[in-house]
Amino acid sequence: MQKETERRFQETDKKFKETDILIGRLGNRLGDFVEGMVKPSAVKIFKERGIKVHQVSRDINAERDGGRIQIDLLVVNDVELVAVECKSSLSIDDVNEHLERLTKVKILLPQYRDMRVMGAVAAMVIPENVGRYAYQKGLFVLCQKGDSMVILNDEKFEPKVW
Repeated sequence: MQKETERRFQETDKKFKETDILIGRLGNRLGDFVEGMVKPSAVKIFKERGIKVHQVSRDINAERDGGRIQIDLLVVNDVELVAVECKSSLSIDDVNEHLERLTKVKILLPQYRDMRVMGAVAAMVIPENVGRYAYQKGLFVLCQKGDSMVILNDEKFEPKVW
């Protein structure tokens, strides 16, 4: 009976691990969905804030001198860029990780070192306290509204520049 119980525990553990993997994949797919919504909206929503957009690139990865970053979307013109972190549901930890990432952009992507670097977070679900925190830290806050994305920041908002 003890062997049977142990076998069942092992089987249950295996199923939990498989479920965790599936949930992780689903979370990544939802993040991809958010990226897919932000990318076509980026030109319009940032233009409304006075930021011209010449290029929008997805999934930027950089490694240099032992440092590494991954940026979901990079919105660029000739003098400024906005690095956008996309999530299905945004947390304060996600905001803090993106703030840390923004400190590395000019180091790990030196082709942008003379540009004004700004940050944004985008998600389908943004708890009010998390959106407020991102705003206070100088990030654009983008959220799904209907079938597109909108900037939640009011007109008084001044983005932090790195």
